[in-house]
Amino acid sequence: MSEDCIFCQIVAGDIPSRSVYEDDDAFAFLDANPMAPGHTLVVPKEHHETLADLPEDAGAAVFAALHRLTPVVEDAVDADASTVAFNNGEAAGQEVGHVHGHIIPRFDGDGGGPVHAVAGARPDLDDDELDAIADRIANAAD
Repeated sequence: MSEDCIFCQIVAGDIPSRSVYEDDDAFAFLDANPMAPGHTLVVPKEHHETLADLPEDAGAAVFAALHRLTPVVEDAVDADASTVAFNNGEAAGQEVGHVHGHIIPRFDGDGGGPVHAVAGARPDLDDDELDAIADRIANAAD
């Protein structure tokens, strides 16, 4: 637990939240500044700032909670769909330095775009650049 982390304080019960789910490793609560009705955050109970810091078992617990809660959240607000996403790092828009997945209910005609719209203009990459990037990722993932 990080004493200066608002999500750690929520998990500990020091800051009230509208909690919707809890198990041994994950905690979920409604976002205090929702993008849509039912906007839910799922966090690991232990403090980890980014996905790179998150141990595999904690990541599996967070994903299991996201998997379980997504249809429940959609049903609770009669959503047509949802966007499930992580902002990973400050440059990506992560505002709280504690890993958290978003379940954002989506509704036909809500004006929101696909996740492809979050980064602005698409880069113009040729086949050689794409091959080089793919190779770097594949080699590092081995």
